[in-house]
Amino acid sequence: MSWSRVVPAALALCLLVACTSGSQSTQPQPTPASSSAAPPTDTETSDPALAAFYDQHIAWRGCHNGFDCTKVRVPVDYAAPTGPSIALSVVRLRSKGGDRLGSLLLNPGGPGASGVGYAEAADRVTSGDVRKHYDIVGFDPRGVGESAPIRCLSDSEMDTFTAQDGSPDDSAEEAQLVRLSKLFGERCAAGNGGLLAHVGTRDSARDLDVLRGVLGDARLNFLGKSYGTYLGAIYAEMFPDRVGRLVLDGVVDPAADAAALARSQAIGFERALASFVDDCLRRRGCPLSGDRTHALGQVSGILDAADRTPLRGTRPVTQSLALLGMAYSMYDPALWPVLREALAQAINGNGSTLLLLADFYLNRNAKGHYTTNGNDAMYAVTCLDRGETTDLTALQARASAFDAVAPRFGAYLAWGFLPCAYWSVPPEGKAAPIQAPGAGPILVVGTTRDPATPYAFAKNLAAELDSGRLLTYDGDGHTAYKEGSGCIDDAVDAYLVDGKLPDEGTRCR
Repeated sequence: MSWSRVVPAALALCLLVACTSGSQSTQPQPTPASSSAAPPTDTETSDPALAAFYDQHIAWRGCHNGFDCTKVRVPVDYAAPTGPSIALSVVRLRSKGGDRLGSLLLNPGGPGASGVGYAEAADRVTSGDVRKHYDIVGFDPRGVGESAPIRCLSDSEMDTFTAQDGSPDDSAEEAQLVRLSKLFGERCAAGNGGLLAHVGTRDSARDLDVLRGVLGDARLNFLGKSYGTYLGAIYAEMFPDRVGRLVLDGVVDPAADAAALARSQAIGFERALASFVDDCLRRRGCPLSGDRTHALGQVSGILDAADRTPLRGTRPVTQSLALLGMAYSMYDPALWPVLREALAQAINGNGSTLLLLADFYLNRNAKGHYTTNGNDAMYAVTCLDRGETTDLTALQARASAFDAVAPRFGAYLAWGFLPCAYWSVPPEGKAAPIQAPGAGPILVVGTTRDPATPYAFAKNLAAELDSGRLLTYDGDGHTAYKEGSGCIDDAVDAYLVDGKLPDEGTRCR
């Protein structure tokens, strides 16, 4: 399951806002957003072949809605910069004011989500004050969107893969899951040449630094959400002296391995589902009844029924598709009314709205075409970052353990990384805490009932980083900045524009 999906702009929330702050503490020295001084000592560009990428000339052209577009070339393999290269798709919205602080690069997560599309929604995902002081820059990471996209499965093959039983109950279902996971790996290896070994987060972090250099910024200013927090943290580890103002919102903990990540996500989605159920039971017309335990049992009943016989829809709505529809609804409480209607239908065997939600999650349109390569790229990046075991006995035990703490989502997420067990290239390293000594202050934002990136991850990363500062949103949904809390927005803007960190212990509602 992907770490992030961008919820449509029309589903923005309105929330009552309040802030409480902890005790006053000494503020770390703010890191300049930009500087006219020379960049920090650049050992990465001592190789003339690599320096050529930092020094490349780019030609911006007006493209649409006030944005400029360009391509930036980066080496496929940074260890062999004279070898093949690829072009990253980049867009820019110029700053609106005279007091320009540099560029602010954005990443919305995924992995596999388009940073170009995210930046094109700049008026929704950043504040007017930030747009006044920064050029907003979005890019499709390598292997994503318009940046040498990874392609693996055809539309029909992706339909089969996403509809399969992702929480197998017997040996036949396990064998089918293994067969399709192997097929995924084989198709990715066959269609993407040498790039497949170089779409991991460390290569993308190097791309970030090339973009920083090409844009003329001495330091990187960055807003990363969900998986984008992992990209930002890896950048800080690799290039601490080039860290400007980094906002990491909806954290993926670098210290969490595949199993720990999946378990935490399963618990996070269960917590979010319980929050939805509590809200539903307070509303007239809620299709669920009784107390929370009884209502959650009704949700389980819908999923169990779909496991036995798919629900009705424009194509069969399997248990996995029904679960994806529910999971998508957990990303934003603005979707909860849609989920209430979907569950009312599903109780009567109709899975049409759950399927619609699942297809939004998967970027599948009504004609059966997957409109982005996000599902392919998500595995391509994840399998390099975090490996998986081929020991089915261990995975069975994991599924059973996860099911005990997350009865709806646990088993599905326990098996979720299985394609990585059959990947053609090995993972790049092991999960480990990131300290980034020498980096300037980094703002870490966590949401207490975030389904996909649990709040504990934000607490962990803020503590792991030498210069981390935690900002807490006490609420629902995935990520917090520009999601309805004026308190969060003001605190993030104060950091990005003025370099002022929130006080230790600041909590927003």
